[in-house]
Amino acid sequence: MRSKMAYESNSRAFSGKVSTSSSLYPAFKRGFEVFFSIALLIFTLPVLLLTMIAIKLESPGPVFYKQERVGLNGKTFYIIKLRSMRTDAEKNGPQWAAKNDPRVTRVGKFIRKTRIDEIPQLINILRGDMSLIGPRPERPVFTEQFAEEIPGFKKRLLVKPGLTGWAQVNGGYEATPAEKFEMDMYYIQHQSFKIDMQILLRTVWVVLSGNGAR
Repeated sequence: MRSKMAYESNSRAFSGKVSTSSSLYPAFKRGFEVFFSIALLIFTLPVLLLTMIAIKLESPGPVFYKQERVGLNGKTFYIIKLRSMRTDAEKNGPQWAAKNDPRVTRVGKFIRKTRIDEIPQLINILRGDMSLIGPRPERPVFTEQFAEEIPGFKKRLLVKPGLTGWAQVNGGYEATPAEKFEMDMYYIQHQSFKIDMQILLRTVWVVLSGNGAR
């Protein structure tokens, strides 16, 4: 696993710049996502509590699941999720999540479909590890793997990772890593108030309809 310094060195070698539609955009985005995260945490608290009880009743192990991910400029952090898989899900080593993953519990299938398992990541947003919208953060092992297979893959690290993103509302599990990368780069190059609102509204539709996947 590479150090933060190695990731930063790689980032400095990137070509191109992060594009924004306005000089006010970063501040507005941060203010909105802090307000949105606090409001959504309060609103979903009853659902979170019921889900935590259901997880505990179905299978032994912790309610929350923490996993190392790679964020802005290669800085690693621990993403927080409600546990949706068995505790021995990675007994054979790290695996990329798949559609109809057999490691997922019964409660896990429901909370993954409805995205309830992602709600604790609002804490990551409040901490500043993540943004509300951006490329989904990958694990260090997969970041290295995809960087070897996909030219320029680490350009995704030029922005904070997001709870949802352009790739998630346009591809989900059906998209390959290379296709997700292309969609992530489209967002990075065109990010604006307008596209953020489009992603947010389409995310709401995905959650309510149960279609697509992150």
